[in-house]
Amino acid sequence: MSNLTQPGAALERLSFPAADELAERFAEAGHQLYLVGGSVRDALLGRLGSDLDFATDARPERVRELVDGWADAVWETGIAFGTIGARRRGTDLEITTFRADTYDRQSRNPEVRFGDSIEADLVRRDFTVNAMAVDLLRRRFVDPHDGMAALARRRLDTPATPQESFADDPLRMMRAVRFVSQLGFVPEPRVLDAIREMRDELTRITAERIQAELSKLLCGRFPRRGVELMVDTGLAEHVLPEVPAMRLEIDEHHQHKDVYQHSLVVLDQAIDLEEPENSPDLVLRLAALLHDIGKPPTRRHIPGGGVSFHHHEVVGAKMARKRLRALRYPKDVIEDVAQLVYLHLRFHGYGKGEWTDSAVRRYVTDAGELLPRLHKLVRADCTTRNKRKAAALQRTYDGLEERIARIAAEEDLARVRPDLDGNEIMRLLGLPPGPLVGKAWRFLKDLRLDRGPLEYDDAVAELRRWAAEQGITPDESADG
Repeated sequence: MSNLTQPGAALERLSFPAADELAERFAEAGHQLYLVGGSVRDALLGRLGSDLDFATDARPERVRELVDGWADAVWETGIAFGTIGARRRGTDLEITTFRADTYDRQSRNPEVRFGDSIEADLVRRDFTVNAMAVDLLRRRFVDPHDGMAALARRRLDTPATPQESFADDPLRMMRAVRFVSQLGFVPEPRVLDAIREMRDELTRITAERIQAELSKLLCGRFPRRGVELMVDTGLAEHVLPEVPAMRLEIDEHHQHKDVYQHSLVVLDQAIDLEEPENSPDLVLRLAALLHDIGKPPTRRHIPGGGVSFHHHEVVGAKMARKRLRALRYPKDVIEDVAQLVYLHLRFHGYGKGEWTDSAVRRYVTDAGELLPRLHKLVRADCTTRNKRKAAALQRTYDGLEERIARIAAEEDLARVRPDLDGNEIMRLLGLPPGPLVGKAWRFLKDLRLDRGPLEYDDAVAELRRWAAEQGITPDESADG
């Protein structure tokens, strides 16, 4: 593999003074210390970061003694699982005592047992590419399960049988899919067979842990591959069941796009529109994948042929919100994704530019801070193979963006507010703080969106007209 560094060269290039100091410290105290797992894998791939994982025969209490006074910071968040964390000169180090755990296989919680050898520790790890170790002091490479060969072939296999590995921790099935997305690995046939056979075991895992793996998958280099593997193995039925549900049957009389494949293309195209200098946009990617999940429950066959999906954006937004809540996503992520799903179809009412300036203002105001993402999602949603039609849609959206820019420059759309604030409304109408003030404020906000900025006297006249319709008697003395 062209971008794989050989062990010798990788070991020579490992230059972390903190790691070397730590190795010497443990050796002087009579203990073994190995760089392990993902740290070794990433070193061989030439992508090692500043977070390093170690394994040692020293027990947690002894590890704590060895890093106290040497590390700039120490934490014991994972001490129940034998892990002590430390920071030294900007490098984060996690040091875990050799493990030889057993699992009850009813939950994912192991009965933590400490081991005495690196070999026994490596056999309990998830995949062979993560079951390699390096003795930094002696510059010795430890690879009892041919992880190096698997890494060279981009293959994903388990040190023990996949059934044993996934029974111990079913989350490893999601990790397999995540590695497909992040690193472009291909699972061995026996791994795929085990996932299909054991997919229901994923129900033992908490939603929070599944969500973390799903987010990493979607933010990987090849998220489409990961999603396809989730669907093909059945894992998606326990993670995002709405995605495989988009594989609608299509017959010769009621043809429409394959909604599932369309959504995958939209995901790819949305990613292509992300700014390369920024981190992957989880909200945009979730919205792209889920934007059409409302289509299956809203599909209706039209007499004489054809299919309709009326209000699928409304239904889809509710479904997205419900699923993301179940996966314990943060509230802001849930609301942003749901709003993008809800708004993604609105542009199609724009036609060839028939919207009034009022409609353009509402489009911008309803999107709010999501407008840049909405632009990307709407553009990505064009998957027609008709090049002329695709070019026309993109030109039309270019025109909409130009109108938005023009109106924004004229009216400062980012801060659209009523022409009168709450205090002025209360003064003019003689109202105390309360729901009526809010109602008047919303009326003026809608008026602002419809007509643009109003002169002060015009805004006051409209407010008084509205108040009269509501049976509110304005305070005439407030004019002065």
